[in-house]
Amino acid sequence: MRSLEKLLAQGKRVHYLCQDETRVGLKTLTGKVITAAGVKPTVEVKWERENFWIYGAIEPLTGKHFQHEYPKLNGDYFQQFLDWLSQQLGSDYAILQIDQAAAHTSSAICWPENIIPLLQPLHSPELNPIERLWQFLKKSLHNELFSSLQALSDRIQEIFNQLTFEQVMSVSSYNFILEALFYAASS
Repeated sequence: MRSLEKLLAQGKRVHYLCQDETRVGLKTLTGKVITAAGVKPTVEVKWERENFWIYGAIEPLTGKHFQHEYPKLNGDYFQQFLDWLSQQLGSDYAILQIDQAAAHTSSAICWPENIIPLLQPLHSPELNPIERLWQFLKKSLHNELFSSLQALSDRIQEIFNQLTFEQVMSVSSYNFILEALFYAASS
């Protein structure tokens, strides 16, 4: 087992990342609509069920974020995401907070050498800061219609391209995580 102390002693950079997935699709996400007084708000809605998944990881301390699209949620695509994330990290290491979904805990997962999994308690999405990033993303999609999955994908990429490190830090920097990272760095 790779020891965090050993990695730090070797001068390796270790990131704390929070990972999860979210599904997005052509079915319209509705939200509040502002209209003039006395005017009933109406929004055109699409009911198509075509969708895809965004696998993501964020670093609450710096706002750095990683995301990749896949057609399904399963262990094979999670493995592909881990391999891709490992390449993005280069020679750095990451402690990756994940939930205990079957796709994440399967014995078939081959963890890259530079990613150390950290399982959060069962049924506790509120402990994973990336959940708030997904809420931010989906709020940006409220009341929008998309003609195809590609159009939706393009819009999501546009949102991520405009996303600043400060915005990610703002929605993901939970005090308990920042305090733990502070004390870990000072010890």
